Amino acid sequence: MSADPVSEEPTAPHRPGPAPSTANEDVWVIVPTYNEASVVREVVAGIREFFPHVVGVDDGSSDGSAGELAAAGARVVRHPINMGAGAAIQTGVDFALRDPGAELFVMMDADGQHAVSDAVEMVEAMRTLEVDVLLGSRFLGKQASEMPASRRALLRTARVFERMTTGIPLTDAHQGLRVFRRSFAEVLDLHVADMAWASEFLARVSEHGARVAEHPVTVQYTAYSRAKGQRSINSVNIGVDVLLNRLLRGHR
Repeated sequence: MSADPVSEEPTAPHRPGPAPSTANEDVWVIVPTYNEASVVREVVAGIREFFPHVVGVDDGSSDGSAGELAAAGARVVRHPINMGAGAAIQTGVDFALRDPGAELFVMMDADGQHAVSDAVEMVEAMRTLEVDVLLGSRFLGKQASEMPASRRALLRTARVFERMTTGIPLTDAHQGLRVFRRSFAEVLDLHVADMAWASEFLARVSEHGARVAEHPVTVQYTAYSRAKGQRSINSVNIGVDVLLNRLLRGHR
């Protein structure tokens, strides 16, 4: 994925934010952000209570999200135009890889759906598990019973699709809270810019033989997050994007 349209601001001054944690110095949290100014400062402030290193990728927002990220103490990297979630994630990974001390990478959404406590548990688990990638799953706990029926059915379909295309048996293929080691970050190389990134992420797991496991998580389905969520019909478009990308990738 080309980095040409990316504007980086690693030395931008930070306005006062909460004091960061002094633990987890080898962890970077990546927060792709698009028009989340009303919530992202609180989200990042909560993350920094446990993780000192946060990179917020402002994906061409028009609502002041970049300023809110900086105010909470995140390092800010900006896309001058909206490039999509996959592009924002890859930009964040590339930025964090510049830190030679970065060993664990965490992906979290900017809208407050993910619980920081889940991220903390997953990082702690990664320090003892012999896996390369740890994926959050809403289906390993009681989350599935609280999920809207339409969303539950869609995710089950996605799970079958991913198993057919990657051979990886998962309970939840499209949950955004993920933790992975530096060795996997170095080969991630996302090319699908939009929401099909989750499928491409699993394709990289399969291609590189990465060891993968799942960890129970809870997603908070607030009125705000529901309004920002993907329509079910978009899953069809995502599936088409994934298949096209896999066909084209063989010709690159």
